[in-house]
Amino acid sequence: MSTDMLSRSVRPILGSALLLLGATAGLRAALPPMGLLPAAITDPEMARADYVEQCAGCHGVNGSTAPAQLPELRGRVGWFLCTPAARAYLIRLPNVAHSRIKDNQQLADMMNYVVFGLGGASAPSGSKPFTADEIARERAQALSTTMLKAERARQVDSAIRQCGAPASLRLLYPGQKG
Repeated sequence: MSTDMLSRSVRPILGSALLLLGATAGLRAALPPMGLLPAAITDPEMARADYVEQCAGCHGVNGSTAPAQLPELRGRVGWFLCTPAARAYLIRLPNVAHSRIKDNQQLADMMNYVVFGLGGASAPSGSKPFTADEIARERAQALSTTMLKAERARQVDSAIRQCGAPASLRLLYPGQKG
């Protein structure tokens, strides 16, 4: 094989590899830095990958869904840690409770990534990370899809009233017209 032919056959592969590396770098740039995550996460890279695989299709890779009709996570979801009922609500959500992730520690890691990584400063100071035992207990009491909107409204109102969460948490995403 001539050098020119070899060069032509390698270029597409090399180009694809560089494109993939660029896409990976872009994805990493959109995600919160690992320093914001609690030490309780046993495998931070897996937690991040699980979020991308399980949740990002609807909630966005960086937790921002606007203008979709889904709750925005970025900078907001941490408020749900301010009361025991709101905390349990996050685990009882059907897509969390019935997740394909069956290992409770792995699901706890992913949810800690969500509330501390994507939620950032919205997680109240001193909030404890989810544990495998807590995940096992709460996911057994999954909410039904028919009650989600009312239950979310109840938990948001509680977070606003009891914890000083911003009233804008009632909206699905910042900037939504009420």
